[in-house]
Amino acid sequence: MGQAIRKRNNVQVLGSGRDTLIFAHGFGSEQSAWRHQVKAFQDRYRIILFDHVGCGGSDFNAYSPQRYSGVHAYAEDLLELCEELKLSDTIFVGHSFSGMVGVLAAMVEPRRFRQLVFVKSTPRLLDDPESGYVGGFSRAELDAFFDAMASSYHTWASGFAPLAMGNPERPELGQEFARTLSSMRPDIALALARTIFQYDHRLDLPRLKVPTLIIHSGEDLAVPNPVGEYMARRIPLARMMTIAARGHLPHLSAPEAVNRAIDTYLHATA
Repeated sequence: MGQAIRKRNNVQVLGSGRDTLIFAHGFGSEQSAWRHQVKAFQDRYRIILFDHVGCGGSDFNAYSPQRYSGVHAYAEDLLELCEELKLSDTIFVGHSFSGMVGVLAAMVEPRRFRQLVFVKSTPRLLDDPESGYVGGFSRAELDAFFDAMASSYHTWASGFAPLAMGNPERPELGQEFARTLSSMRPDIALALARTIFQYDHRLDLPRLKVPTLIIHSGEDLAVPNPVGEYMARRIPLARMMTIAARGHLPHLSAPEAVNRAIDTYLHATA
C-alpha cells in the first residue's frame, strides 16, 4: 500500500529538519511550482511534495471521476500520505483549492497539522448574491468558462494561464502555468474545474481549530480581496498577511514575499 500511495501522488521527500512542511499545489499546477519555497526552506525543514491525482507526475490511472467528484477525496489522499509517512504536527501549505483540502483533512485528523498556511485559497469561487458573498465568478461566467474548456481545452489553457498568473511583463510565468495546465488530460481538468469552481466550504471554516495563516495579495482574477478577509473573519485561529504581489500564483511570481510571510509566521508562532 505504501508504494502505491507514493506512486499515486508522486511523493517526494526533501530537506532535513525537526519540523515538516507539506506543500500542496492548486488547480492546473504541480509540485514543481513550489521550487522557490523548497530552495528557501529545505536546509531547515523536512519537505514533503506531492501531486494531486490527475496532475503533474501523479498516476493518472488512479483517477476516478466518481471518487474525485469533491474535495473530500483529495483530503483523504493527504491523510493517507500522512499515515504512510508517519507524519504528525506538520505545517501544511496549500495553494488555491488545496487550502480547502487542508481544512477538511485537519477537521478529520487535527493531530496531523500544527499549522495551516493558505496561499490565495478560497472556500467558494462562485458569487452568492443572496448572502452578499463575493467569490469572484458569476454563474454565467462559470458556464462560459466550462464551455470554453470543453470546446478547445488547449486553446483555453493558453489563454487562461497568463490571465490567472498576472504579471504580463513577465510572459514566461504565464507560459509555465500554460504548460502545467496543458499537461493535464482535458477530461480530468474539466471535471476538476467543475468540482473546484462550484464547491462551497464556507460552513467548514468556523469548525477549523488549527492555527492558520492566510497569505493574501491583490489583483487576482480568481480570488478577489474580500475572500481573504472573509476567511480571516470565519476561521477562529486565523491571521492574515497581505503581501506585495499580483496574480493567483504569488509563490511563483513573488516567491520572496511568500517565503518571508511563511518564515515570519513560523518564527512568531514557534
